[in-house]
Amino acid sequence: MFDNVERLVLEYADAMTITGRDVSEELFARVREHFDDDAIVELTEIVAWENASSKFNRALRIPSQRLWKR
Repeated sequence: MFDNVERLVLEYADAMTITGRDVSEELFARVREHFDDDAIVELTEIVAWENASSKFNRALRIPSQRLWKR
């Protein structure tokens, strides 16, 4: 379903998102193999924003807007 780079990005997002977990040096090195500094900053910002938005919405009981379909 996902190619190797997409799976790497998901792994990076998981490492950023899961409490008590960190982005290892090995994982960050693999990310750097595929993305330049600007792209890494943008990717990291997007993951961080989605995490912050999720926590904000949950704390304020803001429901999903159902923008996705299964």
